[in-house]
Amino acid sequence: MTDEATKRILRGPLAFEVARFGAPLALGMALQTTFNLVDAYIVAQLPREEVGASLGALGICDQLAAIGTIVSYGVTTASSALLAQAKGAGDQRAIERYAWAALCMIVALGGFFALIGGGLAGPVVSGLIGAKGQVAIIATRYLRVSVGGSITIFLLLQLTGMQRALGSAKTPMTLLVLGNVLNVFLALLFVFGDGPVPKSLEWSARIAHALSIPRMGMLGAAWATVLARGVVLVPIVILLVRRFGVIRPPKGQILPDWADVARVSRMAWPSSAQFVLRIAAVIFVTSLVARYFTTNTDQTATTAMGLVFRPDTMAMFVAMGWGSAAQTFVGQNVGAGHLARAKRAGLWTAGYDVITNAILAGLFMTFGESILRMFDADDAPIAIAMTYLLAVAPSYWGLGIGVVLGNAMTGAGAARTTLAVDSAVIFLVQAPMMIVALEVFHVGPHGLFLCVAATNIAFGVASAITYGSGIWLTSKQP
Repeated sequence: MTDEATKRILRGPLAFEVARFGAPLALGMALQTTFNLVDAYIVAQLPREEVGASLGALGICDQLAAIGTIVSYGVTTASSALLAQAKGAGDQRAIERYAWAALCMIVALGGFFALIGGGLAGPVVSGLIGAKGQVAIIATRYLRVSVGGSITIFLLLQLTGMQRALGSAKTPMTLLVLGNVLNVFLALLFVFGDGPVPKSLEWSARIAHALSIPRMGMLGAAWATVLARGVVLVPIVILLVRRFGVIRPPKGQILPDWADVARVSRMAWPSSAQFVLRIAAVIFVTSLVARYFTTNTDQTATTAMGLVFRPDTMAMFVAMGWGSAAQTFVGQNVGAGHLARAKRAGLWTAGYDVITNAILAGLFMTFGESILRMFDADDAPIAIAMTYLLAVAPSYWGLGIGVVLGNAMTGAGAARTTLAVDSAVIFLVQAPMMIVALEVFHVGPHGLFLCVAATNIAFGVASAITYGSGIWLTSKQP
């Protein structure tokens, strides 16, 4: 017997149900990005001499730390697809097995990145990215904390993904809101400590003094985010155990079933590789900016990229929220054998994301300068950042379509298909186009940013063509 949420997903008015289920997820993922936005805003309140290098470092760290998050999100995506299909088929035993296998995999990944990622922070920041001067020093310190505590974001995404796959969309959003409130409070305490602080934040200095919390500067923002996420995990675990009976060993089984681990892995690796490719493409652009448009004494362009990473991330995460809804609807309907409804669900969800990202693009293009000045008051990086937004924001619709339809196809089990589409766009379009633009035509930052916009559009078009072909519905991929 299916519960009421599953009945709505399988048989309710499709356009309405997709909107009702997906809107909280899109909002929840947008709120997830506010962890980074809060960090950037609070760091921007530091003394002027610290702000430029700190914001540039923060942008680099957010991108690098995202690699581990993206790898783990591949497991989340794969397991969520399997959970949704099992839910559609009414197989509670399979739900329990896949949930436990995925949780064990996530914990193992968290341990790996804590041990390995933190130790490689310095070589990656200076060698791979090419960061220089004070930006490199600050970024290395921050990355060690954020990567060392990355298991908190791995678990947060995995456990909220389970809730979503099983039909709950509003609870994860509520808990993310609470997490962000806690993050703001902790960041103020850890970044500024007992002072000096802006006059409006003297209350936080008094609390920090009473608790003997030292002034950590930008590093405090990393500690605040890790701790806030950890606290939010507690109620999420309780809800999953009580409401859905998952994230505990299935009866008579302590270790995960290796057949379940293998099945999740077969779906997860292309999903992880796909997401890593996406973030690698972003890091590639940042690296090109650092190498072509900065010097040891002038890192303005890198600071600008740290600023625009936040609007880009907002657009991406909103698309991932709608994509999560698409994955749930497609997965459950495929599991129940409703293939035509599954395909229509992906199209409706992509349409909603186009509308949402069009609104975001309009806001960023119209009010972008005012928004960016909340994080940095210097005119030079703001000017470069606005050049980027005016060039790239209009292409967010392409990025969104690619993300949503990719998640929809993954919900049907066709993770390798979405990986193939992403790989083709990045290696056959983005990379050669940018290298030719810089080396042959010697374009400036604006020319490089137009290449980013063209890549987003190519991604959306390629994903739409692949989705429309329907090949993913007949895929035999595990």
